[in-house]
Amino acid sequence: MDAAGYFAAHVLATRYEDLSEETISAAGRLILDSIGVGLAGSSGQWAAELSGAASGWGQGAQCRVFGREGRFPPGLAAFHNAYCIHNSEFDCLHEDAVVHALTAILPAALAVAEQQGGVLGRTLVEAVVAGVDIAAAIGLAGTAPMKFFRPAVVGGLGAVAAAGKVAGLDRDQLINAFGAQYAQSGGSMQAHEEGTMLLALQIGFNARAAVEAVDLARAGLAATKDTFEGRFGYFKLFEDAVDLAPVLDDLRKQRRIEEVVEKPFPTGRATHGAIEAVMRLQVRRAADPEMLHGIVVTVSPVAHSLVGRPAQIGMPANYARLCLSYCVARCLLEGNVGVDHFTPEALADTAALILAERIEVQTFDMAEPSAFGPSRVTLEYADGTTETETIGQALGHPSNPVSTAQRLAKFGANCRAAALPLSADEAAALSGRISDIETLGDVRDLMDLACPRAD
Repeated sequence: MDAAGYFAAHVLATRYEDLSEETISAAGRLILDSIGVGLAGSSGQWAAELSGAASGWGQGAQCRVFGREGRFPPGLAAFHNAYCIHNSEFDCLHEDAVVHALTAILPAALAVAEQQGGVLGRTLVEAVVAGVDIAAAIGLAGTAPMKFFRPAVVGGLGAVAAAGKVAGLDRDQLINAFGAQYAQSGGSMQAHEEGTMLLALQIGFNARAAVEAVDLARAGLAATKDTFEGRFGYFKLFEDAVDLAPVLDDLRKQRRIEEVVEKPFPTGRATHGAIEAVMRLQVRRAADPEMLHGIVVTVSPVAHSLVGRPAQIGMPANYARLCLSYCVARCLLEGNVGVDHFTPEALADTAALILAERIEVQTFDMAEPSAFGPSRVTLEYADGTTETETIGQALGHPSNPVSTAQRLAKFGANCRAAALPLSADEAAALSGRISDIETLGDVRDLMDLACPRAD
């Protein structure tokens, strides 16, 4: 089975005129969401420090970076923008594949589109759809728990598909680009374990590598051909168990972008079901958290492995975003979970830390290796009674979608939070242009609206 050949053929066969209205609509929603999250991320954790560290890595080319002045080389722009999209854990993802679906893919595609000029909005949609298909397929083929950080490694391979589509690579060039990307791939779960900003940087590294892999393939590099299934290929090195055949077969049947989840909370997705359950319980029967005699949260084994960590004094923001007990405590105290709950001041709040220590986190007996749901929260009240709420698919899942109003409110707030904020009129113009992306004659116009003060 030639996975690289299958993937390359799928990228080439992805054409806008063949996409369903549902697929095109999903792509537009997620491009909007990702650009908004990236704008907010430009003022997020460690963004200023990254800009300083990277100041000597290159400037003065064709591409824009969210929330920054100036122009940058394509690879560096993809690196920065991917980092900004992921640094607050607010970006969309494909749950079953465990891939933050557009986080590397969109920045790489945008960078190549700016580099080339004259790239149609329709081509950007094709690229994003194909990139998500490839990234999700690779993630779904792995049937054992992650040992590498899949959103970075697999996201980079999807980014090659997207950037290669924009660049107009042929089949052989795409196969070579996958090989060049694989040679640069990396991403450790240790960064997730410790909650360091290296987690988001890893996605940036792979997004930059994807742009460079496409350049190398376009220049004629002969890379590895058996990149995925070879004796030292991706599936041998990065996955402990693989079932590839049904995934390749599904490439012809299912557009994976329609399965991608939008995040309503800036936290690890595995915390979302419990947050939503708490919100529903508090609407049904409001209670002062100090008067609760018991708080039990039950999640899947995968969710527990990702966010079942203890709350700690002095924990960094990215650790806290991946800490289920802290997120639930915040929701019990405030009625919601937002970006302001991960500032140094909020993380020093002893009331939240004390409440988090009282929360008992349990796991369901489940066999699925990549299931994020269900999530169940049980509250025991002062009078000895209990209330329980179970969430199957958390808010933001296609079966439990956010509303248009919620999506636009998130986008507007993120635009205002950028390091170079967008006005309400500028945010509305950007939103409107994305909603009409099929008529866009040059993707650079989209970046003009997203980064109006770049020059």
